[in-house]
Amino acid sequence: MSPRRRRVRRPLPPTPLCASTPPPSTPSVDIPKSEAPGHRPPPARRRLPLVADAAAEAEGEWNPLPLSSADLSLPLTLPTGQTFLWRRTSVSPLRFTAAVGPHLVSLSRLPDGRVAFLLHNESPTSSVPDAHAALCDYLNAAVPLAELWRQFAAADARFAEVAVGLGGGGARVLRQDPVECVFQFLCSSNNNIARIEKMVWKLAGYGERLGEVGGFVFHQFPTIDRLARVSEQELREAGFGYRAKYVVGTARELQVKPGGGEKWLASMRTRELPEVIEALCTLPGVGPKVAACVALFSLDQNHAVPVDTHVWKV
Repeated sequence: MSPRRRRVRRPLPPTPLCASTPPPSTPSVDIPKSEAPGHRPPPARRRLPLVADAAAEAEGEWNPLPLSSADLSLPLTLPTGQTFLWRRTSVSPLRFTAAVGPHLVSLSRLPDGRVAFLLHNESPTSSVPDAHAALCDYLNAAVPLAELWRQFAAADARFAEVAVGLGGGGARVLRQDPVECVFQFLCSSNNNIARIEKMVWKLAGYGERLGEVGGFVFHQFPTIDRLARVSEQELREAGFGYRAKYVVGTARELQVKPGGGEKWLASMRTRELPEVIEALCTLPGVGPKVAACVALFSLDQNHAVPVDTHVWKV
């Protein structure tokens, strides 16, 4: 090929950023297609706003939570089936990102062992103090998990053996928003983790966009009224199958509850467990197992025990 043809060769399009791509030292920009590739390193990759950006690492932006490593293990709590909305946005150091209410946050561990959060969308509707309070509630920070694990291990030899294998503690039960929890577990029946995550991510996409981290676009989980406007056909086309009618049906059932669905669900936190299970099972697609998951992971029913086919096999 002649030198002339090399000079006029069209540049390749930018390739997506992969997890192994080191962050550039200069602010990210897209390379204009009109610029010849010979004038800069070949071909630049489109930069996404990762949690590992230099701005994110600035001193003072990571805000400690009152939780030690024994009180909260991120990998034993967030990606283990209580919720399906957290995404791993960094491997080293390990970080998870999600929307907690209107707050887009990443969680990681400080060198001293404490868990800390980074708020990505600070604004008049999402401040660091508000995000701190929301996370403490979401993570059940008032529960002294490390002390409970010590008591359990002292009382039961099998628990003590298992606790060692789990790194000594930190598997914490979350206290999620009840609306968010109900619709997540409607997607879980007769399903696998990958498909559940895909469906829940689709539902979350109907909410307000909060930002992008690590290549993932995060949304505040939608309201009941917003979900009630989604058609069953739209969800079926998105792969929900028979669960589509349950999502739409439950949204419409919650709309007509006295005081509204959010208030009705929140009221379950002060009721007895049998009453909570019975009430939840009146919603389309909610059976005893889904009801127990919602009760345990969002309604303060810490003695609820979800039983599925895997538990029966044990």
